[in-house]
Amino acid sequence: MHVHLLQHSPRQGPARIADWLASMGHSYTVFHLYAGEFPLRLADGDALIVLDGPEGNIDDSQCPWLRGERKLIRQGLDANKPLMGIGFGARLIAEALGAVVARGTVAETGWHRVDLAPLSPVDLPETFEAFMWHREVFALPDYALALGRSEASPLQGFTWDDGRVVALLCHLEVTAASVTALLDHQSPPEGSETSPHAQARAAMLDDPRRFDRLAPLLDRLLSQWLNSTAPR
Repeated sequence: MHVHLLQHSPRQGPARIADWLASMGHSYTVFHLYAGEFPLRLADGDALIVLDGPEGNIDDSQCPWLRGERKLIRQGLDANKPLMGIGFGARLIAEALGAVVARGTVAETGWHRVDLAPLSPVDLPETFEAFMWHREVFALPDYALALGRSEASPLQGFTWDDGRVVALLCHLEVTAASVTALLDHQSPPEGSETSPHAQARAAMLDDPRRFDRLAPLLDRLLSQWLNSTAPR
């Protein structure tokens, strides 16, 4: 399969997703929208991943590429191809499905437990730890199934159209290197300095095994997602 990935900032890239795709024999192209690149037609790829990006109320005047990206996501929702959004990408998918997207009560950064929703169809443990980097949240779209929740965020993601579309607020793709780059160059989400759910830099990086434990979770999720459109 050939996967298109949409990147919105220099420090919020595919991280371990790129390694996984290559190891599984899939080809991929990363489009750097913040640098003026825009993807080819949706028909030129087999799946689409919309990566994380800016927080806050983003409109088309601030980001000239956003109008075209919203159109591409709507096309992806109508097509029979796997579509995934992470963070900002998940918010765009939720918005396209008519769900409310808004600023959450508190910022959530660092490592937090996620409890899988009882009806969630994703192949993940009932509880797992994931990396967070957000203040913005979204509601559950119509006809979607909740993925799970954390203490600070009642909805950590959802699936739609029998798992063909996956939206994740949390991050399973991060590595120690990608989080270090994020901390070095990206301002934390608004309100992080006062949030009880925002961790200090040292706490985010003190245990490298946390990143290793994400690898099999990402593998399980991506494998199920890319197989979602296979004939049954």
